[in-house]
Amino acid sequence: MGNLLITWHGHSCFSVSYNNYSIVLDPYAPGSVPGLAPLSLTANRVLCSHEHSDHGFTEAVSLKEPQASNPFNILKIDTYHDDAKGTLRGTNRIHILEAGDFRIAHMGDLGCALTNQQMDQLKHLDAILIPVGGYYTIDAAQAKALVMALSPRVVIPMHYRSDTFGYPVIGRLEEYTSHCNDVVTYDTNTLVLDKLLKNQTAVLTLT
Repeated sequence: MGNLLITWHGHSCFSVSYNNYSIVLDPYAPGSVPGLAPLSLTANRVLCSHEHSDHGFTEAVSLKEPQASNPFNILKIDTYHDDAKGTLRGTNRIHILEAGDFRIAHMGDLGCALTNQQMDQLKHLDAILIPVGGYYTIDAAQAKALVMALSPRVVIPMHYRSDTFGYPVIGRLEEYTSHCNDVVTYDTNTLVLDKLLKNQTAVLTLT
């Protein structure tokens, strides 16, 4: 039994590691996200919520030779990238990763309301990685309402803009955190998730 490591690489790209096995989610292509440097990552597996260049550039990840068995149970929930059943931007896939006693969800470019059945599948999360920028995804208020309904222990916002990176049309991180009274800002891009970590909105920084 160990801790689960969540590392943010910018935009919606994360590495999730447990017992020396790592998964990269939603790697972006060079030049696809203003202000972000190209990715060069190594992992055992890559998962993408959809195939747009800012989420589906699997070439950014070099796959390791099999050295450790996969400790993750991976569940997938098919949703939409917009609120018009995918007619505007296509489909989106939520990934739920379960390892040891941990259960986390990467929401991808979620742009629609979830069904009751999908909400049930997302209960009892230790962490949720959720877009908050709006325009292409749910916005800050919608993300906060979803978080309130699901009650994960830890919330990690993603897919927003800052002074130095991100799409000009999407919202800033502060538009989400202004709804929260439990914000913890880290001076690193990696969060060590353990069962003693208190409930919080975790803001990771790029290093």
